[in-house]
Amino acid sequence: MSIVVTGAAGQLGRFVMEGLLEKVPADQITAVVRTNEKAAELAARGVNIAVADYNEPETFDGLFSAGDKVLLISSSQMDKDRVAQHKVVIDAAKAAGVALFAYTSAFGDHVDPLSRAHRDTEKLVVESGLPYALLRNDWYSEIFADQLPQVLEHGAVVHAAGDGRMASATRGDYAAAAVAVLTGAGHENRTYELSGDFAWSFAEFAAEVSRQSGKEVVYRALTTDQFAEMLISTGMPELYARIMAGTGETIAQGHLAGTPGDLSRLIGRPTTPIADSIASALK
Repeated sequence: MSIVVTGAAGQLGRFVMEGLLEKVPADQITAVVRTNEKAAELAARGVNIAVADYNEPETFDGLFSAGDKVLLISSSQMDKDRVAQHKVVIDAAKAAGVALFAYTSAFGDHVDPLSRAHRDTEKLVVESGLPYALLRNDWYSEIFADQLPQVLEHGAVVHAAGDGRMASATRGDYAAAAVAVLTGAGHENRTYELSGDFAWSFAEFAAEVSRQSGKEVVYRALTTDQFAEMLISTGMPELYARIMAGTGETIAQGHLAGTPGDLSRLIGRPTTPIADSIASALK
């Protein structure tokens, strides 16, 4: 039996691997990566390495074994058919008869351009008959904190979220939840709504950046189209820009503000406050 993590060299995957290595012997962990180079450090630490690509179904043939616990970290290739990519992994897991199939999905029950692929993938997972755990992650705090150089340069946080609130958490928080599910018991056929303990607005985000940086920062609310055009003007591909801007509507409608507490219960501690993510980024 092995714990198998796809996308193990990605931003979330690296946190998951570190968490697993604290709890499980390295030779019981398999990191699925697209190239050996991406996992050289993990290999040096004794982790099993499997090279496979969501876009090449044959690379998943025989990758899983009966009794494995698998974490499918969702594809970030929004210009691809992500549901088809995920189906490759689901089919391979079903053929092997894995003991648990966990999937990093999107928070809540709403459907927008970003979450649609997650909802469709969830349906495939449930219909596969595999014992599953759906890890519905809210947004990563780092996505916003990493924008602080531009925020401070312009003295403004810009989004199309209106007065909406969001209960984000860090990648480390979400990774810890995945590790808890992969190494624990009793998670079969469960759906976890994973979000931070407290929801925040972009006006509050701007105020906290001002407090910590000592520089005046304001929140400028744009329309969805205005925000998309702004992102495009910075060089973001239009597809990604339209999806990101559309997320503002989801936030404004309150779909990402829920704080059910699943995340803090799974990880056994409070989630990381947005103020801490801001502080880390400012350092």
